[in-house]
Amino acid sequence: MRSNSVLAAITFIISGAGLAGFSSKSTNHFTTQDPWKAPAWADTLKSPFHEEPLTLAQGEELFTLYCAACHGEGGYGDGAAGGALGQKPANFHDTLVKSQSDGSVFWKITTGRGNMPAFKDVFTDEQRWQLVAYVRKLGKTE
Repeated sequence: MRSNSVLAAITFIISGAGLAGFSSKSTNHFTTQDPWKAPAWADTLKSPFHEEPLTLAQGEELFTLYCAACHGEGGYGDGAAGGALGQKPANFHDTLVKSQSDGSVFWKITTGRGNMPAFKDVFTDEQRWQLVAYVRKLGKTE
């Protein structure tokens, strides 16, 4: 199953094996990274699925299993694994994240970048849209 490969990769990163390129002297210091911008065409992507309570519940389940370790349970980018990666994960409450189109967020979940894995071959389109819906819900909470 493809999700097993993602879990193996996450375990690899969390265990420290994926941190070989980071100095042991730089604890709690994050490297800066160029802003991650989706291509303009990603803004045209719209979910073909209706958002309903089940959508959010399924998105929450996926988020808890695959995303919370880095992005934190509340989506503030403060997950334990994310803190060990050298680059702070996205905070879904941040204005820059909230101002992105759903299509851009979907594209980023699909393609990944750096420590953020690509989920194109792990999740179906529907599951990735469920994650977008849940990330949006997290961004609305305080």
